[in-house]
Amino acid sequence: MFSYGKPNRKGQVEVLFTLPGDHGPVSVVGDFNGWDPYAHPMRLGDDGRYSVTIAIPQGEAFAFRYLADGGRWFDDDHADEYDHRGAIFRVAVPAMPKAAATRNGATRNGASRTAVSKAAASKSAVSKAAAPRTPRRPAATADARV
Repeated sequence: MFSYGKPNRKGQVEVLFTLPGDHGPVSVVGDFNGWDPYAHPMRLGDDGRYSVTIAIPQGEAFAFRYLADGGRWFDDDHADEYDHRGAIFRVAVPAMPKAAATRNGATRNGASRTAVSKAAASKSAVSKAAAPRTPRRPAATADARV
């Protein structure tokens, strides 16, 4: 089973993998560690469960499997999706609260203020270029007045 928390300042989310202790020594192996069985061994805790926490970039999807003692591979029963590599989990990007979105430059429809102002400036430049010009009258000079 796996669960994850909120992203940290580096944009990573800590994913906690847990399994009952009856599996024996187990490693979590997947895209996030290059399928290296030695990268993330699970540790047996006082509660009788194996667990390991791994920092994963938010907004990404990863395939993983468990590798138990004796070379036995198995998938996580709680995954929402599976493919030829094993179980898939997606580390979602959390929705930004409305106040934070406004502070970070987002508008009500989600576009950034910079993008909106650039689009408005571009539209203004196009309309000025397309507008017909009226000829200017020459300024009156002393010689022209009689």
